[in-house]
Formats: sequence, C-alpha cells, structure tokens
Amino acid sequence: MRLNAIVLVCAVVAGMAEPALSADITQQGADNLKRDLTRLLPKDAQKNGSIKVNPAGERYEIIYDLDKMLKTFGSHAGLSVSGLTPWSIFATPEDGGLWKLEGDNSLDVSGTIKAEGQSTTDFSYGIDSYVFNALFDPAISYLRSGDFSTKAIRLTSKTDKEEVKVTAANSTTKLTSSDNEQPGRTNFAASGSMTQLFESVSGTDMPLVEIRADALDFAAAVNGVAAKELREIVAFVIAHADDKKLKRADSEKLKSLLRDAFPLVTSLNETISFNNVTVSAKDGSGGAKSIDYNIAMAGPTNATRFDVGVAAQGITLDSALVPAAYSAFLPQSFSMQFSMPDMDFATFGDELLKMDFTKSKGSDEAGKKAFEKLFKDDNLVIGFPKISAVSSMYDVDVSGELRGHSTSQKDYSLDASILVRDFDKTITAIQDLAKTNPDLNQVSFGLMMAKGFAKTDADGRQRWDINVAKDGAVTINGQVVKGAD
Repeated sequence: MRLNAIVLVCAVVAGMAEPALSADITQQGADNLKRDLTRLLPKDAQKNGSIKVNPAGERYEIIYDLDKMLKTFGSHAGLSVSGLTPWSIFATPEDGGLWKLEGDNSLDVSGTIKAEGQSTTDFSYGIDSYVFNALFDPAISYLRSGDFSTKAIRLTSKTDKEEVKVTAANSTTKLTSSDNEQPGRTNFAASGSMTQLFESVSGTDMPLVEIRADALDFAAAVNGVAAKELREIVAFVIAHADDKKLKRADSEKLKSLLRDAFPLVTSLNETISFNNVTVSAKDGSGGAKSIDYNIAMAGPTNATRFDVGVAAQGITLDSALVPAAYSAFLPQSFSMQFSMPDMDFATFGDELLKMDFTKSKGSDEAGKKAFEKLFKDDNLVIGFPKISAVSSMYDVDVSGELRGHSTSQKDYSLDASILVRDFDKTITAIQDLAKTNPDLNQVSFGLMMAKGFAKTDADGRQRWDINVAKDGAVTINGQVVKGAD
C-alpha cells in the first residue's frame, strides 16, 4: 500500500482525536494540538512544518502549508504546481470537549501534468473565498455541524486536443448531525446550492459545447455511520501504508476492525437538482427547466435495496438535425428509475472477511465469490419501477423487473408492464409522417399489431403485461406470442 493524497487528508482529520480539555490558550496547548494533528502523518510531515499551531488570543491558529504537504506524500515526476499558499484554520475549545473551527481562505493554483505516453495537461483551480464555521467532535473524528460558503470557483484543463473550463458564482453548504438509534452510530445530513454554473468543452475533434445552469440544489443524508470504527480503519491504513503485504496478526486486526464497523452505514439518500439548464453547440441548442438525480439505499443488511433515478422536465431542442415534422415526437418530460432490491450485504461481508490479506494472489477470486453472495448466490434482480416519456404525441409508462445472473447474459426472465395514453393519436401521427417517409409504414403496422394485444385500463390507457420466461417463452396479456426455445 502506498500513501497518497487521500490518505494524507484522512490522517489530518483523524489526527485531531483528542477532546478540547481546557479553555486556556497556551503554547503547551498549541504543541499538544500540533502533535495530535501530525501523529498519523509520515515522519517527514511531522518535521518539515507542514502543520503549525500557534496561540491566537482565545483560540489556536492552525496553519496548513499546502505546498509542503503536497511534497510530503511525494510529488509526481510529471506534476508541477505553483501558487499553493498556506491556509489558516482557527480552533476554539468548546464545552464538552468539542472544537469550534473557523476559516476564511482562498486558492489560486496552476500546474502541469506530464504522464508518459499521454498529452501534457495544463490546469488551474481557483476559489476567491472559502469561508466556514463548524463544530468538530473528536469522539467521532468528524464535524457535528457546519456552514460553508464559496465565491467564484473556476477550473480549467487544457491539452493539445481538448480544453475544458468550469465556473460557478457562489455555493453554500449546511451540515448537521444527530445520534442514531443504534448506540455508537451517527446520522449526518447536508444540503446546499451552487449558482450560475458554466462549463465549456472544445477540442480539435469537436466543436465548442457550452452548458449552463442557473443553480444546483442538493440534499443528502447518511444514517448509522460507524464513525469511531472508520477512524480506527483510517489509522490502521495509514500505519501500514508502506507495507507491501500484511503480516498475519495485522490481517486479523484489519478483519476485526472491518467486522466492528460493519455495516458502515444503515441507509443513505441524495438528491441533486439542476435548474434552467441550457446546452449550446454548433448544431443547435436545447435544455430543460429542471434535471433531477437521486440515489437511495435502505433496508436490513441481508435485504438492502438500492435505488437510482433521473428525471427532466420542460425539455427543449432547437436543431437543424431534427426536422420540424419530427420535433413533436421529442419528449417534453422524461423520468427513469432503477433499483437493485434484496442485496445481501451481511453474507457479502462474511465472505469478504474470508479473504487472506497476507496474500495478493487469489484476492480477485475471493472478491468474485463475495460479489456473488451479495446477490444471493448470483441471483441478480434489477427493477425499473418507472420509466416514462411524455410529448404532445405520446404518454408512455413502463415498469417491471429483470431477473438473471451477473455471470450470464442468457439465463434471465422479465416481467414488464407498458401503459400508453392516447395510443390512437400516436398511431395517427406516425401514419401522417409515413406519407412523406414510407419507411415509417412498417412502424405504423407494428403499432397496429401491438394494439391488437392491448387491454384497456379503467383510466383509458392501453396496457401490455409482458412476460419473458427463462426458457425463452413470451406472453403478452396472457397470450402466448412465442413458445419456449
């Protein structure tokens, strides 16, 4: 295992694990705090002044020398960075052993990445202002609450073939936490927004594309986090970062830590919404009033459900690539939801802990077995609770479930329901287009055949309940369309 930037950052956070015992601000207190912040870092980082702590009135000033920290974990031969300046964070001891953390910093760096066999990349990253006020709890080595804001974020990346620019005006984030009903576990929640997003992409092989959004809003929650156990795992990884392989005793220790931490979380959910999105390119423009994305995971460890969804409303497209006669068939709204129900993380974890961390060989096979256990002996189930598309010419809803195996593309079954409103209107529209495009006559004929299998629901929609059995047999609304293979 090699120490990298992510491990280094985790070390800084996990290192502040001692409670604020005294409100007296002293040099000895500063020295103790520095010791805690650097105790998990490499020895070079403890000596080269990457982190300094000084008394500052009624609080401590923690100075992170970002340039020295970058060099601590080993600067890549092909990486050069300029403009890194120290950041200051002020820490004030609070009642109950907590720390109040405050900061107001900025960032304006640029650099170059040269990788063998790849194009040189020039990049820059800047933030005019990054302000935060947070409450840190050493008992869980994480923030209990906090308010964060940024102004004028900008990022550029350029190679000899492509250039990307990203900017955002302002962002705000609010973090809260609470004790989980399970002792020793913590719930975290965050929400916030970012305004005036802009991205442009251009290159030698593609014309300029510009993407804009008035705002991005997000909300997320992670419940039942094993914060203390995660801190111990981070400490273990850092302590063994340079080990090529673990000793038997260390392997058992890691398994014990993982066992205590499992499950890492009991549930999670996240939603992201883009408002007033526009896309401009050489061949046309388009956009949507809103684009929403969500993920969620919940349920007992032996029957966990994972959901992901995306939806767009108020979709528009203005392009010469789409003839006017066909524009009415473009969806005005669209949504898609998928799920993976009944995942067995309990058995997955048990199987994973059978791995021998003292050996590198055989880990892929062990991981494959654990993956199969996750889906209960490789019985993979993918649900699609809702896939819908609406335009002035159609209104379609699809739902169902696909069952199979992750190791095979043949042995599967499908149950699906298709509901269509105003199906006759759709058929008529296709027939009108077929007058100028005869190729659509076949589409029209296929829709007429499908109508013959349809049932009519109480709300007037046409319904097709479709079953595809593992033996290849297909039925629609109970009628056999195809026999077994």
